[in-house]
Amino acid sequence: MPNSDQLQRFIFEHSDIRGEILTLEKSYQSVLKNGNYPHAIQHVIGEFLAAAGLLSATLKFDGVITLQARGDGPLSLIMADCTRHHNLRAIAKFENGYHYNETDNHQKDPLLTDLIGKGTLTLTIDPSKGERYQGIIPLESPSLAECLEDYFLRSEQLPTKIWLAAEPAPENAKAAGFLLQALPSQLESTPEENQQLWEHTTQIAETITAEEQLSLSHEQQLYRLFHQDELRLFEPNPVQFFCSCSESRFAKVLTSMRHEELNDILKEQGIISINCEFCHQQYSFDENDIANLFGESPPTLH
Repeated sequence: MPNSDQLQRFIFEHSDIRGEILTLEKSYQSVLKNGNYPHAIQHVIGEFLAAAGLLSATLKFDGVITLQARGDGPLSLIMADCTRHHNLRAIAKFENGYHYNETDNHQKDPLLTDLIGKGTLTLTIDPSKGERYQGIIPLESPSLAECLEDYFLRSEQLPTKIWLAAEPAPENAKAAGFLLQALPSQLESTPEENQQLWEHTTQIAETITAEEQLSLSHEQQLYRLFHQDELRLFEPNPVQFFCSCSESRFAKVLTSMRHEELNDILKEQGIISINCEFCHQQYSFDENDIANLFGESPPTLH
């Protein structure tokens, strides 16, 4: 697939508009292999991964950007995060036995609000150094793209348009994202001229189809849309699935529990095992490990 697992920035040379374009394949497939998700939820996972990948381009420092939706629908939680270095992962939690019947709903894939129900969308920026930022908006729009557009308009006051696509085919799952954003005025143009340019550019971009996003290269998509404009397309950045779990992270979680509670688990099970929900890596802690976590001497063997 052209531009597989790549993110690229582009700018319009003669207007205050920037853009990003992304395609996912192996990274998306890796996430799907880590969970037994119904087709409809696989589709939403692809959109969340694409959106997180697009938003990772806004990180100017080492850290993680996380998209999370919670609600009272059959899909109770979905989360995707991406680092500044474009390491992606995602997870979803849903009702056991959930199955979306598209023949009853007269559409191929359900709306995000059908799955989440009444809920919220949270965007978190967690820098490796510095203060954490979190924005929360109600899930009022039917798609993730529209929810994110609402977020940028409310919190950043930056007009933004996003197009997301996903096709969770069994052996060849693909996802894609496309973003346009109006920047604060830098060129010698009036506000009216900037608004006209923005409306013209987004109207053209509205003609892109999900099929084109998933099958055409980045260059082909941009030429198809903006061959009459002067664009600068930057070098692509690779995107990959990567889980940041580690033994030290789970050890930190254990130290937040009561020592007595952990000892009770050890007496009952002999060992404490924790599985990472993102990648299914298993971490085990025995009696010596727990004693060391709490600064105690390991028990003496006789």
